[in-house]
Amino acid sequence: MAVVSYREVVGRTLSHSFGESPSAERKFVATLDSPNTSTQEVIDTVGIGHLSSHPEYGYLKMTTASVSEGSPSPFHVELTYEYTVPDGDDPAANPLARPDIWSFSTSGAAVPAYYYYENNATPRVLVNSANDFFEGAQTEEAEVRATIQANRSSFPLNLAVQATNCVNSDAFLGADPYHWKCAGISAQQVREIVDETEIKYWQITSELVFRQSGWPLQLPDVGYNYLDEGVKKRAYVIDPEDDVTKIPCASPVGLNEDGSIRETGTPRILIRRVHKEIAFFPLFGNPPT
Repeated sequence: MAVVSYREVVGRTLSHSFGESPSAERKFVATLDSPNTSTQEVIDTVGIGHLSSHPEYGYLKMTTASVSEGSPSPFHVELTYEYTVPDGDDPAANPLARPDIWSFSTSGAAVPAYYYYENNATPRVLVNSANDFFEGAQTEEAEVRATIQANRSSFPLNLAVQATNCVNSDAFLGADPYHWKCAGISAQQVREIVDETEIKYWQITSELVFRQSGWPLQLPDVGYNYLDEGVKKRAYVIDPEDDVTKIPCASPVGLNEDGSIRETGTPRILIRRVHKEIAFFPLFGNPPT
């Protein structure tokens, strides 16, 4: 039981719509010495595998193959090969050899408003004329989500636990430290048949989120209490009726670094990082150029 001969059927097709990638098709007919010849033997004899180049258009790769037995007789097999432009710059039949795929999306994120711009100069602290904060004021800033899809032989559980909710410790994708955060890493196990070989692997999706102002918290250094030589006391204002009576403040007051009341100037903004830091590049790399 074997393939006696095979030939390509005259009549290759090529389709190319404007703005889309072209596609092509080739057909072969194999003659058998027995109807019991296996389909795999016919495929191996013709020898066209996934991602084989089209003989005329090298940028087209074989991505779909189909076999029809008994056409036009039990001693004939018809093979149809479809050629397209594969996704990715460096396609590989083995899923573990395929490059990671990056995608980006942008949106706005609501954040507390602590600064404002006047004539596009250096940002100024957003306070009223008495240097009190506007409680609950919010604004929007740019947020970018980077999604990385990768194929790996095993699920990197330790990486997922280690990196999730961590921020970048060094410059990453053109951003300063603490501007990217790993929002999570998920995966699912899949099976793929490549040239009659079963390959099991994990499809892993990592999501990174960029914040324009960074992920550390920005907190106004204000409070209802202050420190006086290490002793905590309630902040107060002087009663304008007698210029003597101390009235507990109805709103928080600005503080100095030592906890004392900030008599002049706008309140300070404290920067407090609450996420662990980790080097992102060794874990996620860079998107292809």
